[in-house]
Amino acid sequence: MPSPIALSPPSPPASLFLKKKKSSFSQLPPFPTATSYLSALHEADARARGQVVTPSSTPPLSISSSITSTSDDNTPIELGDDRSGLTFPLTAPNSEQVFTTVHTEFGHCANQNYRCVSQHDSGKPVSEHKIEEPPYYILLTTYFSYLLLIIFGHLRDFFGKRFAKSYFTHLVPHDGYAPLNSDFDSFYTRRLKRRMDDCFSHPVTGVAGRTIMVYDRYSDDCNYTQIYPGTKTRALNISSYNYLGFAQASGGCADAVEEAIERYGVSMSGTRLEGGTCDLHHTAEALVARFIGMEDALISSMGFATNSTFIPALVTKGCLVVSDEHNHASIRVGVRQSGAHVRMFKHNDMDSLEALLREVVSQGQPRTHRPWKKILVIVEGLYSMEGTMVNLPKVVELKQKYKFYLFVDEAHSVGALGPHGRGVTDYFNIPPRSIDVLMGTFTKSFGAAGGYIAGSKALINSLRLRGHSGPYAEAITPPVLTQIVASMASIMGVATVPSKAPSHAPTAPPLADEYTHPGMAPVSALPTWLSLPPSLSDGSEARERIRRLAFNSRYLHAGLKKLGFITYGHPFSPIVPLLIFNPGKMATFARMMRARRPTPIVVVVVAYPATPLVTSRVRFCVSGAHTKDDIDIILRACDEVGDILDLKHGHGERWPLEEIMKRSVELVNSV
Repeated sequence: MPSPIALSPPSPPASLFLKKKKSSFSQLPPFPTATSYLSALHEADARARGQVVTPSSTPPLSISSSITSTSDDNTPIELGDDRSGLTFPLTAPNSEQVFTTVHTEFGHCANQNYRCVSQHDSGKPVSEHKIEEPPYYILLTTYFSYLLLIIFGHLRDFFGKRFAKSYFTHLVPHDGYAPLNSDFDSFYTRRLKRRMDDCFSHPVTGVAGRTIMVYDRYSDDCNYTQIYPGTKTRALNISSYNYLGFAQASGGCADAVEEAIERYGVSMSGTRLEGGTCDLHHTAEALVARFIGMEDALISSMGFATNSTFIPALVTKGCLVVSDEHNHASIRVGVRQSGAHVRMFKHNDMDSLEALLREVVSQGQPRTHRPWKKILVIVEGLYSMEGTMVNLPKVVELKQKYKFYLFVDEAHSVGALGPHGRGVTDYFNIPPRSIDVLMGTFTKSFGAAGGYIAGSKALINSLRLRGHSGPYAEAITPPVLTQIVASMASIMGVATVPSKAPSHAPTAPPLADEYTHPGMAPVSALPTWLSLPPSLSDGSEARERIRRLAFNSRYLHAGLKKLGFITYGHPFSPIVPLLIFNPGKMATFARMMRARRPTPIVVVVVAYPATPLVTSRVRFCVSGAHTKDDIDIILRACDEVGDILDLKHGHGERWPLEEIMKRSVELVNSV
């Protein structure tokens, strides 16, 4: 059997362990004027064509190191090398515009028209997402594709086990041992996933920002092995969880992380309850509680484990969990481990939820009909596969009526929704303390890792002891903690003058309806050694990121609709699923997007069992790091590929691509 990876390594790169000189944006030279930018661009383009050009009177382009250097190496990139807009913006800046970010990591876009505020209009009811159905021939051909796959897969297995036994030894008993993976369990993986393995687990390098460097690879044996020639391709990244663009290798947050490594090292080498807690953990938890608007918070080193290890500490046998049918796998695992009884309601259907609540409250536990010890309703702020948003006002209304506890998973909504980036409660302007438990992760919007649970102090103190993460899971490392603190503080803004302390006369916590939204983070809430650039400490840069994300999300969502695609999700959701249906088209879509020139596009495709059998999809993950030009490129690519693969089955009004791009602001404001 050949090796699963046949690698032809390139020449040895420079050592990764050489310490680089620390750079700060305050020390960088200013961005060049528009005249010099265009002049250098013209000269570089002429050089690329082999022409001789007389230099103009304007000075040559002198871009700061943050602009000319990529994150994976420090070799300056010539302007003439890039005609895709990946390395340098397609639209040249004017003389007054100064950018302090690497364009490959966070795109340069100064047009304030391409901004939007993520906020629910309280004067309008919460609209329910309507699912468009494809034509019947699409459903029939999709089922037929799976049928062919199963028939031919079983035929290949039948003859392969008899005439090519060396490839099937792990599927049949041998030497008295039973197979670890039966042929039935691995059938789907071998006969479908392997055929499109080039669309999954693609190795990358460098920063997963606005763009990403992808290792080139190919296969000569239907993806049984992958061959890496050693070359790399920079592509537009619409696949990573980087909603606010904080996944950067340079800037104020990266500088703070570097300082933290020098002070704390790279690991705490212990669990939270056994020597793994440092002052940064207490700082981060206090800041998270202030950011979310809850009394206290507890952080964990893994987002999945936040749900799977803390839900069993919330409910036990004799309790009832009412769960949305599309809740994340981490929630399902946690509920199973708890031993609680579970009932599911239709996805985001408030009528189904209320009908179920009436039944379980009136009937009680099965057989005995005793009252439940407690009822916990679990929903998500944004659902990761559908992009739909929970109808939180209605859920809170039902909570007050039926007296259940409410758990909201904000893994995808915190940071990405709301005018202040505080999540789904901020979007609907609902007091956070009207919800019992708020959970979220630091992966999607903060450029870090891990998760948190926020609630009352009594609840959090209980979870610190009863949650499995406390005694068994490795504590979050200091560099990750610093990234969490720095990015979260930049979203909140740092108050230069400490605010007046409120009166301590009342001993009881404020009521939910009297709660006011938290403001800026006081200087005392941050480590004394942490210093953020002015644009981060005053919150102005983070506000731009939030508004850019809102515009990009609405623009891509509305643009795909106008092109005729069937999409799921809320207009403000940074998750934009585009329905492909047929599994063969799913792989072809990903390959065609990645093979586009001059701008390759990396996308995520998702199929069964992560989705229902006939609703295979591509899941775009929009970022505030993207520019309007980037969304135009994605729309143009989808328009061309969609025509080739017959993916446009939407029923709404259709616009030509050029009109969508020209009327983008109008389209966003009308969604």
